[in-house]
This record gives sequence, C-alpha cells and structure tokens, in this order.
Amino acid sequence: MKTQQCLTVALAVSIATLVACSESGPRSVTLGDSPTSPGSSQLTAPTPESPVADAQIDTVRPTLVVRNSAASGSGARTYEFQISDRTDFLSTVAARSGVAESALGTTSYAAETDLAPSTRMYWRARLSQGGSTSAWSSTAQFRTKVAGFNRPGELYDPLTSSETIGTRVGSTTFMGTRGIRVDDINSFVRYQLALTLTSGEISVEVEGLAPNRPSEKARIFSMMDGTGRLFDSRYLFNVQYRGIPGNPNNAISYKLLMGDNSLKYEPDFGARSAGVRSLNPNTTYLWTARWGSTFRLTVREGGATGPVIYDRSEPTAGTYNPFPHTVYLGANDANIESGSFAGAIYRNLWVGSQPRPASLGSALAKR
Repeated sequence: MKTQQCLTVALAVSIATLVACSESGPRSVTLGDSPTSPGSSQLTAPTPESPVADAQIDTVRPTLVVRNSAASGSGARTYEFQISDRTDFLSTVAARSGVAESALGTTSYAAETDLAPSTRMYWRARLSQGGSTSAWSSTAQFRTKVAGFNRPGELYDPLTSSETIGTRVGSTTFMGTRGIRVDDINSFVRYQLALTLTSGEISVEVEGLAPNRPSEKARIFSMMDGTGRLFDSRYLFNVQYRGIPGNPNNAISYKLLMGDNSLKYEPDFGARSAGVRSLNPNTTYLWTARWGSTFRLTVREGGATGPVIYDRSEPTAGTYNPFPHTVYLGANDANIESGSFAGAIYRNLWVGSQPRPASLGSALAKR
C-alpha cells in the first residue's frame, strides 16, 4: 500500500512538470540538428567592395576587398575567398581560406598567381568564426587585364587595345575594340611560336569578309616554317575565303602540306562547291583549324557560341613539324598567289597545343 502511494505521488509530479513545460512552450529538436549554443548568433555574409560591377582592371593579380561582416559572437574571424571563370564556381582559378579579418572595416586578399588575361572573372567570400560559417557573399565580377602572351604551347593576342605581340608587315590599321585590319593583299601580322606544335588549334574572330572580291585564293590565316615564301614551304598551311575567280567563287577552302608534296590535303572542286558561302562583312566569324592526325576546319557565325556554317575534316598522314613555327594573319605570298584577304579585321587570336580555353577573351565583350 505504501509503495502504491509513492508511485501515485511520483506520477502526479511528472504530470505537473509536463504541464508546466507545455505552458512555457516546449522546444522541438530534430534528430541530427545542433541547437544554437548560448551566446552564439547567425553570421552574416560579407559584402564585396572591389573589384565589382564588371570592372576592367589593369592587372592579372587582383586584390579582392570585402566589407567586413557585422560583429557578432566571439572568437577569431577569418574569411575565405574564391575566384572562378564560371558563374557556378564548379571550378576555381584562385582561392584562399583563413584570411584574418582586418580591424579597419574591410578585409582583402591578393591573388598569388597570374589569372588568365582578357577574361571575365567571378568572385565571392564568406566569414568563419567559432566553428560557424556564413553564407557566401553575393557574386561580384571583373575583367582581367587585356593582354597577350606567347609561351611554349600557347599564344594569345586580343588585338583590341591598339597593340599586338606579333610583327606588323605592310599596311595594317588598329580598329579599336574591333581588332586589327589587314589593309591589302601584301600585308599581314606575323608570329613566331615559342615551340613547334605538331598538333593543335588556331582560331581567330574575323569580320570584314565580303563575297565576290577580286581575289582567287585570299588567305584568312596561314602557317609555315620560318619567314620564307609560303608557296615554297613543305609545311604550307592556309585557310581561304575565295573570291573571283575562286573555282568556285566565294568558297571556303584550305591547303595543307605535312612535310612533303606527296602529303597534300585540300578539298576538291565538289567539296569546295559545298563550301560556298556568302559571308556578311558586318558579321563576326570564328574560324578554327585543328591539325594532327586529322585536319578540321570550322567556321561559326557570330563568334564562339554561334551556329556552325562550315565544317570539314579529313585524316592526314605525316607530321606537321615546321621550325621555326610561324603563324600569319593573312599570308606572305601575294607575289605569286592571292596573299591576304584585304580588309579582314582580326581579334582574339589563339594558337595552342590544346583547344582555346572557353573563357579566354570573354573580357573583350563588355556586358
């Protein structure tokens, strides 16, 4: 009987306790969640200060600056920075965590390696303190310095800042952000690669190409060994937009020698006829040629993301091995062939052992 009374009292106390809790509002804790510890608070994201708003900067090693997050909690405060050429940050080109917060109200991070030039970049930052991390800041963007380079395995020349890393021969005219114009069939821009590329890609944006020009085999670009006459080279390589008489007129075509006249590759009349195009001089076309065990020429209307209007490929034997490996916007053989396409305007040139990086040159188009 005494035991039963004790149990009744205990049960009553438990019920009273539960009632009291329900009156003060019981807290629901989901399994796996960590309740906020006493004294801590939600961290706010920092605010990007510079560079922002698609700013054009004059360096390839930018310094990123954020406005510090609002003060809260306790413990050391550090920031993480990320730079990417992608808006989704699936890959980064530079990153740093553990950057101590400055007491001056803003915190900065200087990129420790060169970023790709002439490229639109995106960046963000977040705060860490006491085992907690804020959300990422809003994404800011900037454009790296417009500049070219010539290093083993890759060459890039934007041609949009009234300068070139190549050698101008004859009459050429800088056209501001449109690029450089080759004024007549005897003129060109020449580049000597730092390393011979036995396989690779050359691609360049071109405008000013009109049909029915009085030029039989006008060259858009060409390659060879050294600076002799293209016509005589065992490594003759040229891409053409033919005029009149073009056999047939207005045909896109090419010719390639892989070290010997017996290893010659060019489309026959039927293939050239299939490549007849009436190009618009006010439209930009991306011309891309790839060589190696296969030669392939493509032309896109409107630039890198535009529709393909020409695409032809064929397997090749031999090895393309010019030394020194020399590239021309246009061609140097007007005294025996048709030379350069007079009036062609070039920008955003890439020559490399690998395809053109997707984001390279993205800074040239301001948004």
